[in-house]
Amino acid sequence: MTAQPLKPQNIDVIRVLLIEDNPGDARLIREMLSEAEDFSFFLECIDRISTSFERLSEEDYDVILLDLSLPDSHGFETFTKIHSQQPDVPIIVLTGIDDKNLGRKAVQKGAQDYLVKGRVEPNLLSRSILYAIDRQRMIKRLRSLSLKDNLTGLFNRRGFLSMAEQQLRMADRLGGEMVLFFADFDNLKDINDSLGHHHGDLALIEIAEILRTTFRQSDIIGRIGGDEFAILIIKSSKMKAEILVQRLEEKLVYRNAEKGRKYTLSLSIGMSLFDPKKPQKIHELLNLADREMYEQKRSKK
Repeated sequence: MTAQPLKPQNIDVIRVLLIEDNPGDARLIREMLSEAEDFSFFLECIDRISTSFERLSEEDYDVILLDLSLPDSHGFETFTKIHSQQPDVPIIVLTGIDDKNLGRKAVQKGAQDYLVKGRVEPNLLSRSILYAIDRQRMIKRLRSLSLKDNLTGLFNRRGFLSMAEQQLRMADRLGGEMVLFFADFDNLKDINDSLGHHHGDLALIEIAEILRTTFRQSDIIGRIGGDEFAILIIKSSKMKAEILVQRLEEKLVYRNAEKGRKYTLSLSIGMSLFDPKKPQKIHELLNLADREMYEQKRSKK
């Protein structure tokens, strides 16, 4: 594994992860990127897909150059493994002439481009990288607009389900437990009726803020209905989840103790577990957690 800057650091630097097991092809890619005039490329080369998972979890890259034929992975599956782990990092597929159909298939499934080995030259390579980064950024902006709740900034229902399904697929393939919470804001209607919808909106924003500070940045938090929230906790056990629920309740108590408050924040919470040995769909997990949440709500009444 080698890494070194290809240009001085006084101009823009683009971090490139090259996953390629052919030393000659890797050297050629390095030489071509070194000829770029407007950008500096920081290139890191890895020859195994298994090693790339570790690097991608440790470092941030602007683009991935991916050979589909590696010692530990071959064909379209190589792309799907990387793309499922790093869906927001643009991927440019490198193929042999006989693999052009695989390259096109990868583009249809989310790769930004495919380049045929032996037909790549410096300008084509650098231009492909720059376009891939720009397109991925645009896709990310558009996705953010369509997947976020305007009031709270959390994922909306579509965004939550999309992100949760992606995480469940990874957990199903790689193993690992997860926990899903379904939370209902107990008294939002009372706040709206007595104080007006402006205060109801403020209360929802407060709930979203408390959820953000309770859970990790890697967890998926969404407002999936008017007064309903869902949280998917990545790599968590039931015991850890119960500790998080206790922490959440403590934050609610602390917030409600503030002087001058006009309303009380209260959540009813249900929980369901994802077991990779007996995988379930996100809708099944939501239904289980929803039932448990209603049991808690009934007990409060």
